[in-house]
Amino acid sequence: MYEGVVQDLIDELGRLPGVGPKSAQRIAFHLLQADPVDVRRLADVLLEVKAKVKFCSVCFNVSEDEQCRICRDPRRDPAVLCVVEEYKDVVAIERTREYRGRYHVLGGAISPIDGIGPDQLRIRELMTRLADGVVTEVILATDPNLEGEATATYLTRMLKVMDLRVTRLASGLPVGGDLEYADEVTLGRAFAGRRAAE
Repeated sequence: MYEGVVQDLIDELGRLPGVGPKSAQRIAFHLLQADPVDVRRLADVLLEVKAKVKFCSVCFNVSEDEQCRICRDPRRDPAVLCVVEEYKDVVAIERTREYRGRYHVLGGAISPIDGIGPDQLRIRELMTRLADGVVTEVILATDPNLEGEATATYLTRMLKVMDLRVTRLASGLPVGGDLEYADEVTLGRAFAGRRAAE
């Protein structure tokens, strides 16, 4: 334990996701030794991002404008909608340069243990977006874990009544992985999703 404001800084850094007590302490001492100009620049950016960044009014991705750049882009296919849990998932998919449709960010996944049900997600907004008939395919790109699967299953049941093609991202073995280290679910999915060799 350190004195006063140093401990306060360590405690606040430790509240960040993925930052444990040791990492929080290392970051705190790095900031203490850093040039005051660098620390001021970091503080200014943190305040600016909180003041300027909001959520897109259409897809709920992060944006500095009313609509994000993807929703404003006329080259994006409005008939294909990729549903993701978080806005960081949009970045991951965009990095592939394979997808040219639009997005809908749910803001999480169904998790009864954490008290998150369908009403806490942006599912109502998704259904409103789909009501006009422009979208013909919905890609469910939720995480391949218990919560993501529950969310995808729930959405699939809701979307069955609509005249839509509902697809799910394929899952299986990672490139460079070893079969002996794959868990049963991943290996089972790899078998179920197998395709013809090219």
